[in-house]
Amino acid sequence: MNIFIRELRANLKSLVIWSVIIALLIMVGAAKFSAFAGDPEMLKMLDSMPPAMLDALNMRAFNLTTLSGYYGLMFIYFGLMGAIAAAMWGSDIISKEERDRTVEFSLVLPVSRSRVVTAKVLAALVNCIAFVLITWAVSLVAVRSYNPDQAFHDFLALEMQAMLSIELIFLAVGLLLGCAMKQYKLSGSTAVAIILTTYFMSIISGMQEELDFLKYFTPFKYFDAGELFRTGRMDGTYLLISATIIVVSVIAAYWIYDRRDLYI
Repeated sequence: MNIFIRELRANLKSLVIWSVIIALLIMVGAAKFSAFAGDPEMLKMLDSMPPAMLDALNMRAFNLTTLSGYYGLMFIYFGLMGAIAAAMWGSDIISKEERDRTVEFSLVLPVSRSRVVTAKVLAALVNCIAFVLITWAVSLVAVRSYNPDQAFHDFLALEMQAMLSIELIFLAVGLLLGCAMKQYKLSGSTAVAIILTTYFMSIISGMQEELDFLKYFTPFKYFDAGELFRTGRMDGTYLLISATIIVVSVIAAYWIYDRRDLYI
C-alpha cells in the first residue's frame, strides 16, 4: 500500500500536466465547433481536400455540423494523447527506479518484485482511469452551451470506453518495455515510437484498400471512431485482440522483471 500511495503522489504532476493539455484541447475544439454548428455551408470546404486524405482521417464518416460528428473527429486526438500518456506511465514506473538510482531501496523492502510491480501498475491504472474521467467531465462542461442530446451522451460514453481500452493496451506495452529493456533511458522513447508507428499504420490502412490488413496491427483501428459511431458498440473481435495484447504483455513483464538483473 505504501508503494501504491508513493507512486500516486509521484505521478500526480504528470497527470495534472496531461489533464491540462487535454482540457485545453477540448475547450479549443468546442469553441471551434461554433463555426460548424448547424451550418452545412462549412462542409463545402471539405470538397477541396483530396479524397484519400478524407478517408485517412475518417472525415467522411461524420457530419461535422453535429456535435456527435464533430466529437467523432476529435476522438483520434483523445486516443493518441491517452496512448502516449499511458505508455509513458507504464514504462516510467519501472525504469525510473534505475534512472533515479532508487532501485536498491525497492529491492531491500520486505516484498517481492512482483508485489512492487503490482503496486506500481495499479497506480498507473488509476492515472489512466482518472485521465479518462477528466476528459469526459471537461467534454460535458465544454459542450453544455450546445444543448447536447442523448445520442451525443451515448456516443461520448462509448468514446471514453474506447479511450480507456487504448490506454490499457499501451499501458501494458509500456510496462513490458520498462521491464524488459536494459537501457532504461530508451523505454519511454521506444513506447512513443510504437504509438506513432501504429497511428500512421491506421492512416495508411484507410488510404489504400490493399493495405486494409494493417488494421489488425494498430489499436487505433480497433476502436475506429467511424465504426463506433455507425454501430454504437465496440467490435468483439478487436476487444479480444486487445485483451490478448494486454494479458500477454503484463504476464511477460512480470516474468522478465522477476528474472532480470537490475541496474543499481
